[in-house]
Amino acid sequence: MAEARRIVVKIGSSSLTTAEGGLDADRVDALVDVLTKVRNGGAKEIVLVSSGAIAAGLAPLGLRRRPKDLARQQAAASVGQGLLVARYTASFARYGVRVGQVLLTSDDMARRAHHRNASRTLDQLLAMGALPVVNENDTVATDEIRFGDNDRLAALVAHLVHADLLVLLSDVDGLYGGDPAKPGSSRISEVRSPADIAHVKIGSAGKAGVGTGGMVTKVEAAGIAAAAGIPVVLTSAVHAADALAARDTGTYFHRTGRRSADRLLWLQHASTPQGALTLDDGAVKAVVEGRKSLLPAGIAAVEGEFNAGDPVELRDTTGRAVARGLVNFDAKEIPQLIGRSTRELARELGPAYEREVVHRDDLVLLRA
Repeated sequence: MAEARRIVVKIGSSSLTTAEGGLDADRVDALVDVLTKVRNGGAKEIVLVSSGAIAAGLAPLGLRRRPKDLARQQAAASVGQGLLVARYTASFARYGVRVGQVLLTSDDMARRAHHRNASRTLDQLLAMGALPVVNENDTVATDEIRFGDNDRLAALVAHLVHADLLVLLSDVDGLYGGDPAKPGSSRISEVRSPADIAHVKIGSAGKAGVGTGGMVTKVEAAGIAAAAGIPVVLTSAVHAADALAARDTGTYFHRTGRRSADRLLWLQHASTPQGALTLDDGAVKAVVEGRKSLLPAGIAAVEGEFNAGDPVELRDTTGRAVARGLVNFDAKEIPQLIGRSTRELARELGPAYEREVVHRDDLVLLRA
C-alpha cells in the first residue's frame, strides 16, 4: 500500500452531502485536503471516482429526498453534476491543482473503441498533472443510475488506469461480521479470499437515503478489483488519510487474481446484455471447455433485439448463462444463420458471413 503510485479513490454520496440534499462544502474540502497531501506534488497520481451528482441536485430543485422515477433522477443529476464539479474545481484550486471531469456510461465500458478512448483521456489527464474526477453520466443514462453507486465503476476504472490500489470510502469504517450498530460486531481487518466472508450478512444502502449502494456493492467492487490484481481498502471517509498513508484502518482486500484484458473485464462486469443466444451442447462445450469462438452452426435459438457489436448472453439449452460476448451480427440476421456452417453461408450470402458470431477474443466465461 505504501508503495502504490497510482491510486483510485471512490467516495460515496452520503460522505459528500447532507441528508436533505446539497453538497457539504466542509466535507468536500476535507477530502481534497487529504488527496492533495497524498499527491505530494505529483509523487503519486490520484483518480477520484465521485458519487453525489443526484444528491447535490436535490435541494436546488426543491426535492426532499432522492426521487424514485428516472426522469427526476436525471434532472437532479443534470443540476447536481455542474455543482459537484464546480465544488471540486474550487476546492482543488486552493492548492493549484486542476481537475478534469470524465463522465462514463456502461456503453463506454463495454465497447472496445469507447473504452480505449476513456483510457487515453484518463492517462493524458494524469500525464498533464490534472486530477480526473470520474462519475457516471447519470443525466442521459438509464441503467447506470442503478449501477451500484459508482462502486463497480471505481473497480473498473482502477483496472482501466492500471492502478496500484483502490480505496473505497463510505460512511462505515470497514466490513463487519455483523451489524456494526450492534454490540459484539467486530471489524474484519483482512480478506484474503471470498471464502473469508462467505458467512457475513452484508447490509444494503445506508440510512441517509441519498445513495444507491451500500456495503453489498462495495464488497462486490472489492472482489472485482482484487480478482484483477488490485488490492482494495474499504473504510470511512473520515479515515481517508489513514488509508492512503497505509496505516491500519478499515478492511484490506488482498489480490486474488491477475490482471486481464481491459475490455473483457468491462464486458463481464459492466455490460448489459441486449439479447441472448442459446447454444447446443456441442457449442457449449467448445466455448466453455475449448475456449473456442461461437460459430453459426452451434446456435439453437436467438432472443432479443440487438445490433452488431452489442453484448449478448450465451446460454445452454437449460437457459443457464455460460458466457457473455460481443456479437458480430444484428439480431434480425441470426435466424438465417442458425445451424449452418460458415462455408455454406459464404457461398449463399457472401464472404461477409464466413465468420464467427462471437469471436473468442470478445467473449468472457461466467462462473457457475
